[in-house]
Amino acid sequence: MSAAARPVILDVDTGIDDALALMLAGLSPALDVRAITCVGGNVHLEQVVQNTLQVLELIGRRDIPVAAGARQPLLESPIDASYIHGSNGVADAVLPAASRQPEGVHAVELLRRTLQDADAPVTIIALAPLTNIALFVTMYPELLPRIERIVFMGGAVGAGNATASAEFNVWHDPEAAAIVLRSGVATTMYGLEAFYAVTCSAEQIAALSAAAPGSVASTVGTLLAHLAVVTENEERIAGVGAAAIGDAGTVCAVIDPDGLTLRRAQVEVALAPGITRGQTVVDLRTGLGAGGSETHEAAGNVDVVLAVRGESFSRLFLETMTGPF
Repeated sequence: MSAAARPVILDVDTGIDDALALMLAGLSPALDVRAITCVGGNVHLEQVVQNTLQVLELIGRRDIPVAAGARQPLLESPIDASYIHGSNGVADAVLPAASRQPEGVHAVELLRRTLQDADAPVTIIALAPLTNIALFVTMYPELLPRIERIVFMGGAVGAGNATASAEFNVWHDPEAAAIVLRSGVATTMYGLEAFYAVTCSAEQIAALSAAAPGSVASTVGTLLAHLAVVTENEERIAGVGAAAIGDAGTVCAVIDPDGLTLRRAQVEVALAPGITRGQTVVDLRTGLGAGGSETHEAAGNVDVVLAVRGESFSRLFLETMTGPF
């Protein structure tokens, strides 16, 4: 890895867009992936671990340690997203068999070990329910200074996707999200506004799918083609037959933070039962609130992504998968 490569840890629940994100992170010369931790979410934990190892096998990154973590949310029973990602989480794509087993430690221990041994602060790219990360920040607060930033895919300023008010990752384990947002670690929220803004067109997906069978490019095409079908009625995706790269956009945000429009804001997670559970309440107000309380950006706890340079991120993704596209 280049001396300038940013050290990162990925926390994943490997479904389709996590797989795209793993490929991008593992192939990008801008990132030094130190570890990958797995959590139940899109599919059950054992499937997440298998998918993660197989994706790393595909891109030739057997050197990255992988560990299994939390099977379910802190308080709730798990509810997966196989209705989007397919029964195996990766649209039944044929991936190479994994040639190794995960580490024999819990994901939280791999996080501890990796941060303890790191020679510089590490960025955590969290693409899943935040259960593992919440457990870590609770168990090892003395290691929080070794985290440069948590960049998490989750939440929304506006409408949700799991429910009208909540995005899936936060909704799946809202207590974990609340713990992480209150941890004091520098945090960036890459929510649904950005998630749906980075897309590949129908023509780009077809070109990827036409690549050599079993290649990275053709696998990416297969995954995106599945997403294009199951999300065809998602109004936030521009273009007929297009698909959002989703979690992979969060990796783009770490590689190219200049492509983000950010706003510092106070973000809280709704924890009460009912239709707002899991909602990220993003306070973008400035001025005076109820009772004369002052609201301003400096009081915020999260850097919220309001917009991204979608075409630039899409090009970064495609060129990393295929070379100049």
